[in-house]
Amino acid sequence: MFPLLHADSLDWHWHPDIVLLCVAMLGAYAYALGNLRNGMSDAIRVRWWQVASFVTGVVAIYLVSSWPVHEISEDRLASVHMFQHLVYTMIAPPLLIWGMPSWLLRIPLRNKSVLAAARVVTYPIVAFAVFNAIQLVTHFPSTVNLALDVHAFHFFVHVLLVGSALLMWWPVLSPLEELPRLSYPLQMAYLFVQSLIPTVLAAFLTFSTGVFYDAYADAPRMWGLSPIEDQQFAGFVMKVLGSIILWSFIAYAFFRWFEQENKSTRGPRWEDVQDEMNRLGLPIEGPQVRGGRLN
Repeated sequence: MFPLLHADSLDWHWHPDIVLLCVAMLGAYAYALGNLRNGMSDAIRVRWWQVASFVTGVVAIYLVSSWPVHEISEDRLASVHMFQHLVYTMIAPPLLIWGMPSWLLRIPLRNKSVLAAARVVTYPIVAFAVFNAIQLVTHFPSTVNLALDVHAFHFFVHVLLVGSALLMWWPVLSPLEELPRLSYPLQMAYLFVQSLIPTVLAAFLTFSTGVFYDAYADAPRMWGLSPIEDQQFAGFVMKVLGSIILWSFIAYAFFRWFEQENKSTRGPRWEDVQDEMNRLGLPIEGPQVRGGRLN
């Protein structure tokens, strides 16, 4: 059997805070889809993939915040702790944004003060700076050691990571014209710079001759990893796995940009109109040819 499942080495714990948070997120989402759009003239139907995306994002947060990942990341391995943060910043936030219908996001933006504040915090430079500042501070040894000792503070750190990551991803994935996403070339540049930032901290973790985080120096070992090997693997998770995700989005932006440039030279086709209307949740039938005439 896997060593992490041995009851004497890793006791099961239930985490009511994360259970309540995830249930609240799913409950609020279900309520919004079922009730808030009633009578809204500008509401469009929710696509099945939006619901699947949001639910998957919440499930991803739950899985890395509960047993056994939480226990391993808090009491055993820095590398699993880093993987947990990777999910909080690189996997769950895009899924949550994809899962939010534009009409739902516009409800709080009807307030002019909220819209003005949202424009500030989602401005690419601001969102980029906030996210990376929080990334830096939350990976200081003193911050990590405190988070591992005080559960409430650890929970707060995770909320900060997810919240700041939502801001960071917004200029790339925004579904709103009021808070627009960057053009495809700027998305590529934005994500490219973002892929470089973790290199600094990852280098400290990978090439340090001592254990960076005291809390893991004397932690019980798992999977035969020494503290230094565990720390090096944490640097790998931060730099390599994070970069793979970011570069996947860069590649997608490039091909979308290439496609967009081709469309601009040949003019719009009926299939392009259909695709755009379907994306907005307003499916239309294609033209039919009857008796040699286009109807």
